[in-house]
Amino acid sequence: MNAALVIMAAGLGSRYGGNKQVDGVGPNGEILMEYSIYDAIRAGFTKIVFIIKPDMVQLIKDLCGDRVSRRLTPDGQPVQVRYAIQDFTSVPSFYQIPPERTKPFGTTHAVLCARDCVNEPFCVINADDYYGVDAYRTMYEHLQRMAPVGEAAMVGYLLKNTVSINGTVSRGVCHVAGDRLTGIRETLKIQLFADGSIADVADGRRELAPDTIVSMNFWGFAPSIFGELERYFHDFLRSRAGGDLKAECLLPNMVGDLLKEGKLSVSVLHSTDRWFGMTYQEDRDTVAQALRRLHSSGTYPASLRE
Repeated sequence: MNAALVIMAAGLGSRYGGNKQVDGVGPNGEILMEYSIYDAIRAGFTKIVFIIKPDMVQLIKDLCGDRVSRRLTPDGQPVQVRYAIQDFTSVPSFYQIPPERTKPFGTTHAVLCARDCVNEPFCVINADDYYGVDAYRTMYEHLQRMAPVGEAAMVGYLLKNTVSINGTVSRGVCHVAGDRLTGIRETLKIQLFADGSIADVADGRRELAPDTIVSMNFWGFAPSIFGELERYFHDFLRSRAGGDLKAECLLPNMVGDLLKEGKLSVSVLHSTDRWFGMTYQEDRDTVAQALRRLHSSGTYPASLRE
């Protein structure tokens, strides 16, 4: 079955201090999305879609896009590679973009920018996260049996495995009943404290259980979701963007609202692998060490670029 991996790589990485999406953190200079692509292709995905800023096209082609286009799917076909641009040209004409606005409009807008590149079931990920081999196998298998309308999936991770001692992080905090998502809230300032406790510190301190399921933007959708993405993004521009130059339309919030409206049922999938990523520069060494161990253990070949 055809399935696409859609990689969101247009973020600015303000907390990291640069374009972490293209930081060569692997033992041979591999960037994190190369591991996602490698894992996705061996799981069965047949298309890779990069969502990037206009000035990143040649960079991504040189770093991995051209190489990926020479890879073969499990059944021997060339992997399809597409590039989707997230910029202001895709913003509807009814919305007047403030001249001072430089920040992209968030993950909902990012996925909507890939609409012309995707006509099969697809998985959405962040470019700067490592999700693990098992996550892609699990998602690919689920996409094969997912209904074409009204269903979606996410891979859930334990909050305690996704926080950083180096500062606050944003996570989609989930409510789960059985294997179904019943609610999700994007929580923007989650802090890990020295005593191991975790709390939302955006407004005071609200304790969070370490085993809370969180979304790391590892979503599975059918192409029918694009209509909902467009509606939700346009409603956001009409009612919430306003004069806030940093307002973002976020996927977890969209999924949560669709759940409340009864328009979407979301399966929560689980992976046996550990997530890791780079929110801050100080996270880099930890990630680099983890990747070296995965190469040494045989999870990955000596180089992903051979």
